[in-house]
Amino acid sequence: MPGQPKRVYLDVCALCRPFDDQTQLRIRLESDAVLLILNHVRAAHIALVVSPVHQIEIAAIQAAEEREHLFVLLSQIGTSASFDRSAVRSRAEAFSRLGLGPADAAHVAFAEEAEADFITCDDRLLKQCRRVQPRVWAGSPLLYCDKESLR
Repeated sequence: MPGQPKRVYLDVCALCRPFDDQTQLRIRLESDAVLLILNHVRAAHIALVVSPVHQIEIAAIQAAEEREHLFVLLSQIGTSASFDRSAVRSRAEAFSRLGLGPADAAHVAFAEEAEADFITCDDRLLKQCRRVQPRVWAGSPLLYCDKESLR
């Protein structure tokens, strides 16, 4: 895709990181990394891929302000890619058989279908991704910022 921005897929865990308790250093650093990535999305250096799983998970967030903020954010700067739903479903089912939970499997499958780097703050999911080896890069917001030399 020459001339097109790189694609990223932040799962809801990563998108919610700036709303978490910022008293822990790790959470502050990950929050800053997510905000840096989103700034690059706003500047059109990176495209933020949005899937139907985002909508479902965000709708379930109990905190109204957080939920509304995320819906507005994704509607303003997110990119809805066209997905082959059959391929995504098949891949998500394969990930589920390998031990990923249904939502995590769907997120990773949508990221693969969009050919987007997959970003999460969930250590357990990252460990599972290392084990199942998705066809896209998977890592934390901090690792992504380091990999892409974002400043």
